[in-house]
Parts: sequence; C-alpha cells; structure tokens
Amino acid sequence: MTGSVLLAGILADARLLEVLGLTGVPQSLPGRLAGGARAGIDRNGWPRLVPGQGTVAAMRVLPNPALDRYARVMGLVPQDDVLGLGAGAAEGEPQADLAAAIARHVLAAPADLPADAVARRLPAMGVLAASELRGVQGPYSGGSLVERREPQDVQIVGQEEAYSGFFAVKVSQLRHRTHDGGMTPTVRREVLASGDAVVLLPWDPVRDRVLLIEQFRTAPLLRHDPQPWLLETVAGRIDAGETVEEAARREAREEANLSVTRMFPAIHHYPSPGVLGEYLYLYVGIADLPDGVEGVHGLESEAEDIRGHLVDRADLTRMAMEGQLTNGPLAMIALWLDRRHEAIRAELGMA
Repeated sequence: MTGSVLLAGILADARLLEVLGLTGVPQSLPGRLAGGARAGIDRNGWPRLVPGQGTVAAMRVLPNPALDRYARVMGLVPQDDVLGLGAGAAEGEPQADLAAAIARHVLAAPADLPADAVARRLPAMGVLAASELRGVQGPYSGGSLVERREPQDVQIVGQEEAYSGFFAVKVSQLRHRTHDGGMTPTVRREVLASGDAVVLLPWDPVRDRVLLIEQFRTAPLLRHDPQPWLLETVAGRIDAGETVEEAARREAREEANLSVTRMFPAIHHYPSPGVLGEYLYLYVGIADLPDGVEGVHGLESEAEDIRGHLVDRADLTRMAMEGQLTNGPLAMIALWLDRRHEAIRAELGMA
C-alpha cells in the first residue's frame, strides 16, 4: 500500500494500532458496520459498511511493513480507501483483545513464510492467542504455598518459532530467578505450543454411568505401545472466540452426538508443563445416557473415528485404580467423580 489509508472498525482500535506500530489522525465514516464478530480472528470475518445514519470511528494512517504484512495474511484490501472491511458474515461485537493477540502471532511468523501459509495457521494462532489471554487471568498456581513472582523474575533473551504446523515448537533463551534470590544462566527451553483444551466426562446420575470414547492415537504408537486405541473422555481444543464451556458442548456433539445440561468443573491443570504448552479444563457434564447411545462419531473432515462405550461409574473407578486407564485426564476425572458424585447429586436435588 502507498499513501495514507483509512482504517475502520476494529482495525482502528488502539490495541491493534499498538501491535501494528501505527499512529494516525482520528476520523469517521458515515454509516454503520454490520457483522464482523470474528474480525481479526478469521480471514473472512471482517465487517461490511452499511450506508445510512450513524458514524463509524476510523483512523487515517500511513501504512508500514507490519500493516502490509497483516493485511496480506488477513486478505484485506482497501475498499474506496478504507481498510478493515469485508463480507461481515457473523453478527456480534468484535473481540479486540483477542484480535490484537492474534496479530502478534501473525507478525511473529517467519518473514519468509508466504502470507497464504501464515493464513492457513490462523485457527491454530487463534487457539494459542486465546490461551494466552486466559493464562493471564490465572488461577495462581500453588496458592499461598508458592511465593508470588514478579514479571522481572523471568528475562527472555530471545525467542523463535522452530516449527509451525497444527502445533508449533517455540524455542526460548531465558533466565529466571532462583530460590536463593539469584538468576540462572541463560538456558534454552523448547515447548510444544498447542493451546488450551477442554475435557468432558458425560455422566448420567440417574443410571449412574458414564460415556467413554475410544480412538486411535499416534503418540502411543510411536512409543511402540501395542494398544494405541485409547479409552478417553470427550475432549478438544478451545477455538478462538468461544468460551471453555461452549467448546465442551461442541465437542460433546461432535464426538458423541450428546447434549450436555449442567457442567461441573473438576481439576484444571497443566498435564506436562516441562515441555507441553497446554492447559486442560476438566468437567463432568450431566447427560442422558440410555442403552444404545454409544455409536461411532467424529468429524469426517478431521478423519475422526470415535467409538462410544457406556461404563458404570463404579466400574470406571475400579478401572482407574487397577491402572486400566492410561489416558491421564480420564483417570484424574474418574477419581474426582468418585469423590464428588454424592455432592453433585445433592446439588442436582437427587440426594
């Protein structure tokens, strides 16, 4: 882009301007914006300008390389000198904090990576960006037992993305505060950045049984495990723009064709914080589980082949205690439900 351009809608928001390193002169456009709930999240999520009454806040700026790169990745082109407009498919308010976090990931991608290649990673970038925003909110690990740390207790010397696919491998050079008050030497740490996920165990408190799913997993296969078909819970990544609870209900529909009523939070945790940048939100979901509900489900677009199993809750506890559940989140939530099922029944008015 050459010459000044008028940024409209969320693209003129102070949070996006800061990420893109832009300043400008505030202006306004006649009309109103429609759609655009996923502006800055999806490539086709930008709003449309509807002529008529009202005004739209805008910002006149001089383009810079960051804006040029971001616009190419997002598929944005000026419309009558205005940048930040599109088809406006999804109605609702845009999420500026999330859009700004995604923009940081877009600009951090290798400069020699074509814009279309970066655009294909937008869903994964959105998952990571949303995970970072939830991470800032806590909870604070260790309660009062662990000393509260300050931002200066970790110094990031350098950071790069060594691999970008469905997941990413991030390499950090950093120093951190030691327990005696000093600082470590600069160390190299590699993390598989996969983003947050939700885990849901459907439980029928009337019949006192749960629904488990069975599916093939590559990681156990590579470990030479003779049984790479694992019993698991319903689970999946939390997409950008959806809440944890919305993701749980969506995954229940996709993987088990189930509708969940109430959800009870269990033990949220990092499953392997030494190497895996993933935080798991565990829930027990109340569901109707009659005979014959098991089925085979999953998204064909993701080559999912998922078989359901009905298991009595008492048998689930026994399987966990006998080491038959090699999926960690399932074993954890099974034991949690064993301790909490009576309290949940009471809360549901079934005591």
